[in-house]
Amino acid sequence: MKAMNITCFGFGQVAKNFIKKIHSENLKINLTVTSRDKSEKKKFGSLDYQSLHFSEHTFDQKLIENLKSSDHILVSIAPVRGEDIVIKNFQNNLEKSKTKWITYLSATSVYGNHNGDWVDENSHTKPTSSNGIDRLNAEKSWLNLAEKKILPIQILRLAGIYSNQNNILVRLKTGNTKIINKKNQFFSRIHVEDIANVLFKSLKNFKTKEIYNISDDKPTSPEELIIHGSKLLNIEKPKVVELSTIESEMLKNFYKDSKKVNNKKMKEFFNYKLKYPTYIEGLNYIYNNTI
Repeated sequence: MKAMNITCFGFGQVAKNFIKKIHSENLKINLTVTSRDKSEKKKFGSLDYQSLHFSEHTFDQKLIENLKSSDHILVSIAPVRGEDIVIKNFQNNLEKSKTKWITYLSATSVYGNHNGDWVDENSHTKPTSSNGIDRLNAEKSWLNLAEKKILPIQILRLAGIYSNQNNILVRLKTGNTKIINKKNQFFSRIHVEDIANVLFKSLKNFKTKEIYNISDDKPTSPEELIIHGSKLLNIEKPKVVELSTIESEMLKNFYKDSKKVNNKKMKEFFNYKLKYPTYIEGLNYIYNNTI
């Protein structure tokens, strides 16, 4: 079987879990990733791969040659100063490439605040945070590229990501977690393994210029999540504080938006059954296997 030539712009937890999933299926991979660090050969588990330098203003020229042979490209780099730096630096190369799969990882922050109501892929996007505004601009750039150059591009809007390593249980154990008092506050979440599984499904089931919400079945309040985590750890529920007393601007911005993210399109198109349909299954697994 011919090896897949995969380029990952950014190699964070989603990209790593995606590659781990592909590798677990015994598929052959030629992997290149980008990093702000110097270019070098690296190992991911038993997989040898090439890490090439890429930052806002400089990049390893090998990336240009690499894109010519890349048939799968995953973009997980956040916009920089409101601009997608992959398109900024490599638009011409992407236009000339023979890739058959480009996935841009966006975020559900593009929806902004919907006062706790449900949103789907057709809902109005009215981001309130700089991150959400930048992500929406990047989405438009990628869709424009797909439209003008007939490139195969899909967009995944990711809900709040948690994993076996990064989750509320880990934060609760530090003793620094607090419950913010804000009524009608809803967030959606998704375990990183489910994101990787959807990405893997999309390798064979792909439709260009489509957007999918990647979230679980149970949007909930942060308080409900914290209470469940506290019960699992058998610790006291953290104290409740008023939002007005929070000094962190990042946290304040986080609480501006309240919405429930609908995942129906994702499940139907990819014929996917979530491994962790809600935070309950996700946290219970983490508690029983990793804590």
